[in-house]
Amino acid sequence: MNETLDESTAHLRATADAYDAVADLYADFARDALAPLPLDRAVIAAFADLVRGAGPVAELGCGPGAVTAHLRDLGLDAFGVDLSAALVAIARREYPDLRFDIGSMDALAVDDGALGGVLSWYSVIHLPPPEIPSYLAEFRRVLAPGGHLLLAFFEAEGGPVAAFDHKVATAYRWPADDLAAAAGAAGFTEVGRMLREPGPQERFRRGHLLMRAGE
Repeated sequence: MNETLDESTAHLRATADAYDAVADLYADFARDALAPLPLDRAVIAAFADLVRGAGPVAELGCGPGAVTAHLRDLGLDAFGVDLSAALVAIARREYPDLRFDIGSMDALAVDDGALGGVLSWYSVIHLPPPEIPSYLAEFRRVLAPGGHLLLAFFEAEGGPVAAFDHKVATAYRWPADDLAAAAGAAGFTEVGRMLREPGPQERFRRGHLLMRAGE
């Protein structure tokens, strides 16, 4: 993939710039973020069981690469993609055995049906809600029929999609049913979901949707 990013909308550039500005701090935060989260690790493990041996797996919005490395440790042929050049540079430095590309999740340099799995770990949260369908359609394009998608997000319990003051860039909370419906419209079928209450240092409920790409 080219080492440049052609932003089609202002929010992509703003999001990339925001993460570039705090890349080192964010990498320190993200490095061991999964360690105290057994339910999150469990849903990733379930995803890994479903996609292992089905082809390459992309973590879209990979940040500094810790979750991509976790996928590798679970036996997957994993690579990462992120908007932030600074975070990709950190990922390449910390995990030199893995592939990390600079790019946008809605325009992937991946052939149709080339992937067995896609993981979006709190990356769609920064998308303006009207743009979610085009991103989900791109996820469906790159997945082989029967491939799996795992979406992690902040849940908006009992209300509409809502913006909130994320520490890095504007982000959105989604009702689980609404996000599942958007994925369904893009050609996915829900396999299961895991919703959990916020931990001591968290503000919002966490949502995880496991989806299968249609034939």
